[in-house]
Amino acid sequence: MIQIMKANESHVEGVSNICIKGYWATYGETHSKEWIERVIREFYNHERILREVTEFNRDWGGYFVAVENGKVVGAAGGGMIDDEIGELFVIYLDPSRRNEGIGTELLNAVTKQQKAEYGATEQWVSVQKGNMKGIPFYQAKGFKFQFEKVTEENPTYIKLRHCRKI
Repeated sequence: MIQIMKANESHVEGVSNICIKGYWATYGETHSKEWIERVIREFYNHERILREVTEFNRDWGGYFVAVENGKVVGAAGGGMIDDEIGELFVIYLDPSRRNEGIGTELLNAVTKQQKAEYGATEQWVSVQKGNMKGIPFYQAKGFKFQFEKVTEENPTYIKLRHCRKI
């Protein structure tokens, strides 16, 4: 049975592993190896994740994890980007566990936190153009495409900004 819970120190390695596997599965065909390895070093190292499961606030609500038999099989987190506007910053699953409802449960946990603790009435997410793992998921959850955003850091990475009322 899968349990959704707020991540703590005991989940650091599991969150790191899931985010790394999920990032490779999502972007392995669209981003350079160097890009992926840099992102992983920056965002999914144990030191950063330890901070992110112990130090959280309105801007970063911490990680939520999906745990089965003591093993992390999914992780998600978000925060507030304005007074009543939340954002889902990260959501990854063990790639072999897609289409089981785990992502939905993780999104629901982040959404519940943003509504109940921070007063969010709207939620945003960025998804890479062409990411056919993410786009259908977000659309099925009521997110509507708003606009494209090109990052200066990597002009080949086009973010599709989506929003929904919550």
